[in-house]
Amino acid sequence: MEIGIDSFAMYNNNITGVELSGTEAMDELLERIVYADQAGLDVFGIGEHHRKGFLDSATHMILAAAAAKTTRIRLNSAVAVLSAADPVRVFQNFATLDLISHGRAEIVVGRGSSIEAFPLFGFSLNDYDELFKEKLGLLLKIRDNEYVTWKGKFRPAIDNLPVYPRPMQTTLPIWLGVGGTPESFKRAGTLGLPLMVAVIGGETHRFAPLVEMYRKAGKAAGHAPESLKVGLHSLGYVAASTEQAIEEFYPGYADNFTKLGRERGWPPVTRQHFDAQAGPSGALIVGSARDVAEKIKRHSEALGGISRVTFQMDSAGLSNEQLLK
Repeated sequence: MEIGIDSFAMYNNNITGVELSGTEAMDELLERIVYADQAGLDVFGIGEHHRKGFLDSATHMILAAAAAKTTRIRLNSAVAVLSAADPVRVFQNFATLDLISHGRAEIVVGRGSSIEAFPLFGFSLNDYDELFKEKLGLLLKIRDNEYVTWKGKFRPAIDNLPVYPRPMQTTLPIWLGVGGTPESFKRAGTLGLPLMVAVIGGETHRFAPLVEMYRKAGKAAGHAPESLKVGLHSLGYVAASTEQAIEEFYPGYADNFTKLGRERGWPPVTRQHFDAQAGPSGALIVGSARDVAEKIKRHSEALGGISRVTFQMDSAGLSNEQLLK
């Protein structure tokens, strides 16, 4: 199983009140990616947001800087909001990253749980799913063909034009990042794309029927079972003991998710809610190395086997020193 980190490049969310400049926060983020590479982690992903407090609006730029400082860790988007982007540019950006990194680039695409990119780039939320479906089809066509002929609704047609550069990898890996929408799981299976399931709340085993739906759709479409990989993205943090991990992670988690809840209509975070999420079947993977490993194993068994798990740690106001450790 591959183990990795996902980051939304959040900064100045530290509950201690320490203020960083954007430059300082970016330096610390790159330090963490370099250390993850040295420590032997398999993958590091950077998300995409277009709002205050996040530095990840140009994901490929951060990953390219990291590629020049690392040697083995795979680098991907987590996730790229494809609905509000041009698939040609997305492919070009990550093909370039693949060349810089000597074949370590991946793209994880999704519709995005944050919606600020849609009005910013002139797209309507009424077209939320239709945009993604069309643009994913174009991105896959570009990946698999040097010369592209294509016509759609939301972008000018392409008439037998080449798209460059081509990546170092023969087939640039494209994962489909999903939440809890059944159609998204079916789509990934039908297309034969590896699946990255974001489970940031609730109980992980409740996603088992959706993962099974993905595998059945993939089998029905004729894809080999070994190509239908499943990854799990969850909020997580590891410390010397489970008690220490919870003590350090909970305050910032509660603060940030209570603020987010005001935007999205969620109730304030309580310690009771957190303890349930950090418990044996809850989504949070917070604890000692041993306890976290056991929980990942349970999650894998509940979902019929996973090939990758990524921790999202920087949503809890933790310091760079804590994240490095």
